[in-house]
Amino acid sequence: MCAAPITVDVPVEQLCIGLYVHLDMSWLEHSFALNSFKIKSQDEITAIRHLGLKTIRVNPAKSDNRPLPPPPKTAEVAEPETVMTPSPEELALIAEKKSRVERLIRERNAIAQCEKQLLKAASTLKNITRNLFSRPQESVREAEQLVQQMLDSLLVDKDIAIHLMNDKIVGEEAYYHSLNVAVLTMMLAKELAFSEDDILQLGMGCMFHDIGKIEIPDRIVNKSFALTKAEQNLLQMHSHYGQQIGEKLNLPKGVIDIIAQHHEMADGSGYPQQLKAERISPLARIVAITNTYDNLCNKPNPADSLSPYEAMSYMFANQRKQFDAAALNLFIRCMGVYPPGTIVKLSDGTLGMVVAVNSGKPLRPSVLIYDPSVPKSEAIILDLIHEPILDITASLKPGQLAPEVYDYLSPRKRMTYFFDTQKAENQKRP
Repeated sequence: MCAAPITVDVPVEQLCIGLYVHLDMSWLEHSFALNSFKIKSQDEITAIRHLGLKTIRVNPAKSDNRPLPPPPKTAEVAEPETVMTPSPEELALIAEKKSRVERLIRERNAIAQCEKQLLKAASTLKNITRNLFSRPQESVREAEQLVQQMLDSLLVDKDIAIHLMNDKIVGEEAYYHSLNVAVLTMMLAKELAFSEDDILQLGMGCMFHDIGKIEIPDRIVNKSFALTKAEQNLLQMHSHYGQQIGEKLNLPKGVIDIIAQHHEMADGSGYPQQLKAERISPLARIVAITNTYDNLCNKPNPADSLSPYEAMSYMFANQRKQFDAAALNLFIRCMGVYPPGTIVKLSDGTLGMVVAVNSGKPLRPSVLIYDPSVPKSEAIILDLIHEPILDITASLKPGQLAPEVYDYLSPRKRMTYFFDTQKAENQKRP
């Protein structure tokens, strides 16, 4: 367990550049990006003095310099009170803080909207699966409508923002897995400039790619420890069973190919037919990437799951030959080196968790910041696109976090993603 950092109270008159300070006030009451930071300019010192605090907590271990010596004592002379007016530099800081607050509100609203849309989509997919055999035509039509809604949201903006969702999905992992794969696949297909029809087929294929598992006993599908060879062979039959179901439902050929081939690998190491790249459907090659990524992040036993950063690194370092090279490289570029859900350390030493990534600027994600002076329910989310002085310097495993940091950031045991569909709905309204 990490010991709390030792701080000392320093009079504001003794502040200097290089001191690492902690502002004991609400994040909304000052103009800085964070409550804790290293002073980099005289303008920042002036802004701190204008906060009206007599002393500031300083962390000597994180500081580059010592505080200035106390000013010499002089005979006190009564001076008329003056009103301190902000300098142009302070006004700029205040304006930037106002922008940060507005971005934080937008980010929280976007996450809340995504959560709502995800729950709605998961509920729809659950009903589709339940009714697939009793009302097949209606269920397929509902799936097409769900995928079309998701596609509409993708086509609204040039760039796509993928958000990390809460992981309260116990018992319904299969539905969220299908949605995860659909979200990531449709994003990747858009970046690959696939046609709208192909993206629709990809979405449908992802919704039904594991439908053959209905024919596999739950004790095997949900087993959280190593399968026997016989169990592995039976589980791998889900691709074949799914193909048969897809044909009975008269699904398009592209969708059936995805269901049948989403475990085929470009180097021939996949199943069920050990097909090589040129014999695998171009649509199935895309799903193979996103399905593998989600399976690495969300194993039946969460303790065995890789972090998003580890999963992406593993796929690139150890599985490159199994995938379409251009598609894998683009997937990594879209998701960023630090995908949503990754615990990160910023260049100023701050810890946080990536909660959203923009496909247009994947190296500048939105990060939920650990700051014990800010209540967890009001945690700061910084969009690094607008914070040029901050960079991500490292990825951490959740187990490396001190208990209080882990509790604050609440790393997800399961990674669930969604994109904001509200924009598409708003644009359709008169």
